[in-house]
Formats: sequence, structure tokens, C-alpha cells
Amino acid sequence: MSSVSVGRLLRHGACAGAVGALVVAGLGRGVAFADDPAQSDQLWIQVPYEQTVVVAPDGGAAPYRSLALGLYHSNDNFTVTDGRLTVDVSGLTGVAEVVWPDNCTPNGTGTVAVCDTGDVPTEYTAQVQLKVRATAGAAVGAQGAIEYSAEATGGPDGTLVSAANSFKTLVTVGSGPDLGLGAPRDVTGVAPGSRLTVPFSVTNTGNETAHGFSVQMWATYGLDVVTRYPQCTYTGPDDSGPYLPVTYVTCSFDTAVAPGATVRLPKPLRLAVTHHALYDRFDYAIEPDGGATDLDESDNSRSWRIDADNTADFAVRGAEASGAAGDTVTTAFRFVNHGPAWAAYSSGEPIAVIDFYLPEGTTATDVPDACFSAWTSGDDPAIGHYICGLPMWIEPGLKVRFPFRLHIDRVVPDATGHVIARPRYGGTSFPFDPNSRNNSAEVIVNPSA
Repeated sequence: MSSVSVGRLLRHGACAGAVGALVVAGLGRGVAFADDPAQSDQLWIQVPYEQTVVVAPDGGAAPYRSLALGLYHSNDNFTVTDGRLTVDVSGLTGVAEVVWPDNCTPNGTGTVAVCDTGDVPTEYTAQVQLKVRATAGAAVGAQGAIEYSAEATGGPDGTLVSAANSFKTLVTVGSGPDLGLGAPRDVTGVAPGSRLTVPFSVTNTGNETAHGFSVQMWATYGLDVVTRYPQCTYTGPDDSGPYLPVTYVTCSFDTAVAPGATVRLPKPLRLAVTHHALYDRFDYAIEPDGGATDLDESDNSRSWRIDADNTADFAVRGAEASGAAGDTVTTAFRFVNHGPAWAAYSSGEPIAVIDFYLPEGTTATDVPDACFSAWTSGDDPAIGHYICGLPMWIEPGLKVRFPFRLHIDRVVPDATGHVIARPRYGGTSFPFDPNSRNNSAEVIVNPSA
């Protein structure tokens, strides 16, 4: 069991990037400082910034590559429909050619098409699958560009239009290996103590052999990498620093991967789901060895989300203090994770925060570094309110103490303040917490005998 001070949390857990996002919930209850501004919205186009296509062989045709395109908008307070994506491939002349999908209507020359994307979501999904390949005779290094624009119905003014001249894909003719990993399906409800096999396979869709490949792997705190290869080195997990604790693995395999071939690791890659697992993730990436450059790195890394059927009992404990009018007293409430699971966001923000509403008749004169004064809708302006942040990751047994110095402006018998642990984003309870009753406590100044 570990116990840390707020000062250590600020140094070692409050501000850090990590291995990707374990997204649990959307934006919810927040701090309000002023009236909400006028509603706005923006239409966005999701396209690859660049795409390499394989040079056509002498006397033959190059294989097609797929470009996934889509529209999304910013503000979910608006319904946006009738998305229309305009795709201009005139810049590919002499470099590459395209095949239009059924939801795109090209013009007479076939160089510009309007694609119907239907309803526009607030999160990107692929709505148009464009196929592109190098033109016969196009040399390695030849380049061209695809340009995009879009509009849709909805938003504050009734019509949304994408920013002009902002979306483009640079297409380059190349030659070399192109290694890719198959996409795993996320799994939920996994029993702690069980084992999983990573669906790890490598396919070369390039036109040259990859003479060996390197692998990097990251397993978060609730996962153990069981399989050990002599071609790999293993480090971690390190639970003492500011970042999410991960097991890091680097490998180099001399397996040759010919064009069109699919290979696997020497033996299945197995993970153990530990008894403190909850929201976990396994990331892995590859690249060709021997100084070769991969033609398309968009499929060289994958993330596998693994959610365990587990719980973490978050709790807060209150405090009491006594004093006369004009005195300053110390009150220190505490947070503890009774486990058995750890819990984390990997976005660099705390998975939980604590609201502290001061006892009546008191004013805070000294506040922990992890806490700040706040006001939320419905607050009583006569009662001080502070929000205290917790670490980015919370292991089982973690204890955090929040000492406040309170000035007693006037004596109020049994003046009762309230401490409430809640998610940083969305809702008032934690979906993994089996006992929400201990998520709140009282801080009492001058309790009755």
C-alpha cells in the first residue's frame, strides 16, 4: 500500500503524456466561470496527409491502395445531415489513377466527383473508400495531389462549409516493402487472471522483400507479457515516474517477408490479465529492418483495448477540527483506492477529482497545490468550493492526503463541509466502483461533544 503527498502528485502524476487514450467517457460536468458563448460549429474532412502507391511493374498494373475519407463536425448540439464531399484528382494526372466508389458521382472527365456521405457525425468514421494506384509508366518519386472540399446541412447558420484549401493528400509513387499489421478487435469483460493471445500477423503489400523486421510493444499496468522471445528485450513496468506504468518490449526478427506474404511471430504472443487489470491496452508496432523505408506507415502500429471485468473501490475520508473565531485550523481529508484494480486515463488528465465544499463560517487560507478554487452551477456563493485533482493513474492501495488550512471567520457549531469524489469527465459515479456510498465524506469544524 502506498501513500503520497499532494506535492509528490504534482511532480509525478499531474502532467504527463502517455501511450494513447483509454477513453472512458465524454465531456461532462465542468467548471463555469462566465456565460456560455454563442454556439458555433465547424465541418471537417478526415483524409490521409500523404499516401504512397507502388510503382507499376514493367508491362503490368500496379495494385490499388484504399484511401478512407470522411466528414465530421465539432458541436454535437447541432444535427448535421446531407454531407457532400468534393474530391478533385486532377492533380494526379500522369502519376496515379482512381476508381470511384458507388456513393461518388464523377464529372465528365472523371477528375472531380461529389460524394454523398449522408448524416455527419461528431466523430470521424470512414464514409468514402477511394481506390488509387500508380499509372503505368509513372516513375518512382513522381508526385501529385488530391484536393478536397465539403459542405453539409445544419449548424448555427443552416449550412456548414469546410475551410477552403485546407485538405489535401499528397500521392507519391514508391518502391519498397510495405509491412502492415492486422487490426485487432477490442475485448471487454475479460476475467482477471485469464490469458489472451495477441492477433499478431505481418503482411507485406509492397513490391520488395523486407529482410527482417523490428517490433515494439507496450503493455499497460494491468497486463503482463507472458511470451518471452530471445530476439526481444523487456523492461518495466516502472510505477515510480510521471507516466503510465508500462512494460516495454523491443525485438528484432530476421524473418524475411516477401511481397504478398504474411508471417507470424515464432510462437503465439500471450498476455496475462492481472488481478489489478481494469481499462488496459496493448500497443505494438513494426518496421522493416536493414535500413529499408516502409511505403505506408499508417498500418504499422495497432492498439488493442482490453477491459477487464474488475472493480476499483474509490473512497474518501473526512476530518474534524475545532477552534475559536479568528483561529486557523488544519483539516486534511484523504482519498484511497481500495482496489483491487488500478484505474487510469492515458490522456494526461486525472481519472477522478474531488469536490470540497468548505464548512460554513470558514475560509481557506492555505490550499494544496493540486486544488483550485471553483464555481459550478448551483453553488452557494457563501460557501467556498475547491476542486482537487488526483494522479493520472491510481494503483490499488494509493492514499492521497489533502491538507487545507481553514480560517474560522465565525463559530458555527457542527459546521459541516462536504468532500465528494467524482469522475473528471461525465456523471457523478464511477462505473467500476462497487461502493459509491464511500465516495463522499464530511469535514466538520467545531463538532458537538
